[in-house]
Amino acid sequence: MEIGRVCVKLAGRDAGKKCVVVDILEGNYVLIDGATRRRKCNILHLEPLNEVINIKKGASHSEVEKEFKKLGYDVWSTKPKKVAEKPKKKRKIISRLVEEKKEEKKVEHKVEHKAAEKKEIKLVHKTKKKSADKKTKK
Repeated sequence: MEIGRVCVKLAGRDAGKKCVVVDILEGNYVLIDGATRRRKCNILHLEPLNEVINIKKGASHSEVEKEFKKLGYDVWSTKPKKVAEKPKKKRKIISRLVEEKKEEKKVEHKVEHKAAEKKEIKLVHKTKKKSADKKTKK
């Protein structure tokens, strides 16, 4: 296996696609690029072809792309993704609203409870006055 050797990938997601050896790594591994993703690959997963491209060791993707187009092969390329705004966290907002509603209910409950206590106090006072009036009439 030498730098610039055109191969066909036999295994993995890019199986059946053509690639070129860009760099030779430790052991049985090489760096490939071309119609496949640029990545480390086991030599056993490649089938070398008779064609050799004239590229230097560690050539960039654009250099490999130029040489591949001369041979009439397509090259794998990605489009840059658009950076979108991060979505605002909804859970915190919702939880705040829920807490505010709970607090409002507590306040309403306290007000109602106090109002009920006042009514009971008034009722007690009225009943005492009535009983006092009855005693004085007798």
